[in-house]
Parts: sequence; structure tokens; C-alpha cells
Amino acid sequence: MKRLFYVLAAPAILLFVIAATDAPVETAGGPEGPPLRPMVAAAVSFVAADRQVGRQTLPAPTAPTAEYVGSDSCLGCHDDATKKLGGTVHWKAAHPRSPAAERGCESCHGPGSRHIEDPGSDTAIRKFATLTPREANSTCLSCHTKSPHTMWQGSAHDARNISCITCHSVHDPKSPTAQLTKATQTELCATCHRVQATKMKRVSHMPVPEGKMECSSCHNPHGATNVKLLKTGNWINESCVSCHAEKRGPFLFEHAAGRESCVSCHDPHGSSNDRLLVAKLPMLCQRCHIGTRHPSTIYDSTAFQSKSVRVIGRACVTCHAQIHGSNHPAGQAFTR
Repeated sequence: MKRLFYVLAAPAILLFVIAATDAPVETAGGPEGPPLRPMVAAAVSFVAADRQVGRQTLPAPTAPTAEYVGSDSCLGCHDDATKKLGGTVHWKAAHPRSPAAERGCESCHGPGSRHIEDPGSDTAIRKFATLTPREANSTCLSCHTKSPHTMWQGSAHDARNISCITCHSVHDPKSPTAQLTKATQTELCATCHRVQATKMKRVSHMPVPEGKMECSSCHNPHGATNVKLLKTGNWINESCVSCHAEKRGPFLFEHAAGRESCVSCHDPHGSSNDRLLVAKLPMLCQRCHIGTRHPSTIYDSTAFQSKSVRVIGRACVTCHAQIHGSNHPAGQAFTR
């Protein structure tokens, strides 16, 4: 008798379980009633999971892998690509580290078979104008990893998302060297560093406008071990004394301001005062030296004295000539 009951009741139970999978599992008797029996809930979950597996969609087919086609195929359309590139190291196959020595155009732009099939696609080939700065830089850094480029990653320019193609143009360079996007380094750096470029036009300046120096004479734009991207040393004074060796020392009597930093008194990019001073003498000295026994002002009492030696010319350094330091036994005042 029981066996007959199970045979007759099985279809009804199965229909109940299937119907329950299309609706959320609720409690018997409404929200306030007792929960469904564990066996029924488990059966509902099992059937629901089984039906969900049947609904899963197949993964989308992957795009066919692009293949290398050679630079000749590229030049069939881009015949003007080598007009300026041909004279650079990038197109010299004899150079073992140049792109031309490997796969030519595809060394930088990637396999070109998909680009030939769909020239209008921005993803079929590596187009640097559409890449993020980090993506473009990673391509360049696959070769440019030595010498001045070693510390690019994490440098000030890298941290500000500056791309290699922001300053350099492989196919259309404007400068005779370094494939810059501007004719000179000064013009290129001035696009961002406008304050420093403006200082170069002051009456007292480094010989950058005259062409005797460049921005890279002091700075390494690709990275350094200091915050100002200085090319030499980790400290501003080390950079300055690499040229101004007579100011290096050591001195028996050192000038504290100069020992601390050359830029305490000088502005290396340019100034309206003599010798790149940040202020006119004697005001520059009076920023630190406010004495009482020795007059440190251009004023005597309440009247201005035109005969004062501190008014014109070299002012304080008329007497304190060895202001950067002295090795004389009696040079504590930097007078000899």
C-alpha cells in the first residue's frame, strides 16, 4: 500500500519542487509561518542549481592571435614613415639594439596582421597616441633601460604620468639630437617649467640662451636620486661645485649659508641682480647679519649716507671678499 502511495505522490512532489525553483523560497504559511522542511529546501536548492547550470552561456570566442608581417608590408601604406626615421638609430639595422635589427616597425607597434585586416581599429595594433602614459612608456623601456634611463620608474616625471612621446617623437622629431618634439631643450622644458624659463631671460642668467648650456647640463629628466632631478650628486652643492670647483673647499673658515646650500644666496635659473643673487647687496647679507657693534645697514643714524661703501658696487663683499670660505689663519671674517 505504501509503495503505491509513493508511486502516485512522486509526480506531484516533483511538480511542486520544479514550481518552487521559479520563485524565492519562502516559509510555509506566509512570512510569519514556520520554515519549509530542510529536505524540501535542499531539494529546491539542488534543482535550482541544476537549472542555473543549464542557463550558463558559453565563453566568447577569443580573437585570433596577430602575426608578424614584416616592415615591407607596413611601408606599402606608410611609405612616408621613414622620411625622418631613416636617419635615426631606430632604423639602423646594423645597431644590435635598434628596432630595425629585430622586427622593424613591429618591434614597437606589435604584430600587424590584424591591422592589415582592419586598418580602422585602434586595438588591432599598438597606436601610441591612444595608449596611456604607462603603456607607452613600457614599450620604450623595453629597450631604453640603461644609462640615464635607469631611474625613470618612480621619478618625478613618471609619477606625474609624463609619457615618453610627450617630449620625444620617433617619426617626426624637431631637434637635431634626442628626437625631441621641439627644436631645443629649453623650448621643450618651457612648455611645463614656465617660471624657470622666464628667469632665463633676466639680466643675470646661466648661459642657456647663448647655447653654452642646456637644461640637461644640470638635470636628468629621466630620473635621479634627488628630488630636483640633478644630474650630479644628491645635493645642490655637489651639482654646483662640479663646475665651480674653486668654491668646493674644504675651508678653514666656512660660510654657513654657503655650506648649507648654494641657493641660499643664488638663483641658478636667473636673477635681476649680479652673480645670480636672490637679493641685492647689502640686503642679501642683512637677511642673516643684523649686527649692532658693526654697522650692517646702509643707514647711519637717521640720515642716508651716500659715502657708505655698502651702497654701491660690491657692498659687503668689498671687504668680505672671500665670502664662500677662507683658508687664511686670520680669515674668520672672510676678509682674506
